[in-house]
Amino acid sequence: MSSDRPPGPAQTTRARNGRRFAWLLDPRLVTTVVGSLAVVLVAGLVQVSFGAYSMTLGQAWGAVFDPDVVLNRQAWNAFLLGGDLPEMSRESLVVWNIRMPRVFVAIIVGMNLAVSGAIFQAVTRNELASPFILGVSSGAGLTILLTLVVFGGLAAFLPLVAAVGGAVAFLVVYAIAWKNGTSPVRLVLAGVIVGTVFSSLQTALFFFADDIGVVQSAIAWTTGSLTGTDWEQVRMVLPWSVVALLLAVAGARQCNVLLLGEQTAKSLGMSVEKTRFALSGVAVLAAAASIAVAGIVGFVGLVVPHVVRNLVGSDYKRVIVGCLFVGPALMVGADVGARLALSPVQVPVGIVTGLVGGPYFLYLMRKQHSMGEI
Repeated sequence: MSSDRPPGPAQTTRARNGRRFAWLLDPRLVTTVVGSLAVVLVAGLVQVSFGAYSMTLGQAWGAVFDPDVVLNRQAWNAFLLGGDLPEMSRESLVVWNIRMPRVFVAIIVGMNLAVSGAIFQAVTRNELASPFILGVSSGAGLTILLTLVVFGGLAAFLPLVAAVGGAVAFLVVYAIAWKNGTSPVRLVLAGVIVGTVFSSLQTALFFFADDIGVVQSAIAWTTGSLTGTDWEQVRMVLPWSVVALLLAVAGARQCNVLLLGEQTAKSLGMSVEKTRFALSGVAVLAAAASIAVAGIVGFVGLVVPHVVRNLVGSDYKRVIVGCLFVGPALMVGADVGARLALSPVQVPVGIVTGLVGGPYFLYLMRKQHSMGEI
């Protein structure tokens, strides 16, 4: 027997929430997420299968899914909080304590750089924008290198130090590009100028390092590397990344409004300058956290948002979510290539992302008639 009563408040709220999140079931987005997860899983399994300690593929993969580790609260407390490790097999100890942190760091760095690039492209309405091109990477890199070479006691605060350096660099770029407003060309040119100056200062700092080991590690760091990462790096980058990525997801709607143009955004009641700088702060924090643990990894923040927009469309709710999965797929895959391509020599992952991202971006430039504005 049917009822003619109108839906109650609870039913209305559920229906409204269902419509609000219906975009998550977009077939293009679902396909992108599933495909990216598959790449991360396969590349991660390949990554943990090889190393100085020899084991078969079956042993390595068995260690990855070892329930005595995966379902062990003490193990996760040790990994994420720095407690004592529980008893585990030698294979599980090698995989989880030495090899898996590198995969997790690659995942987090890929998320951060991809989302940071997407936000910068929305804030500047410039599809050439990225942390690397806008000078944020160079600014964060300069402050981190200064900390490593001169103020070694502040190493525990590297993400915060990098965020300050990246923010200062972006403000300098914005100030140089400002002339009754900004334009895509001026922002890119200002970013190139600031990035060049800061990179020169990075090189100059090498002459003040007395320890040759510090110089060698700094050179590897400036090219972007995940070599030697462990759970300490995961613990360092994870809290800052969670904050930045949650704020990025929450700011997707503001990114969509900014892309409508400044006048339209103002007519909709948005405080454009406050929103622009708030979102830029989120992007700087995400990029700086990644730079603090992986160094300067180029092209990820530039290329991944383009790939995601081609796959899921230009709605920034979908773009941000897509970047959270496509970014890790690129980083984990590139790190596998960096580690195994010239084995036993490990190539910095930044070189691999450049070799992959450069040709792809050139393809985009040749394919599209106009580049520079969204």
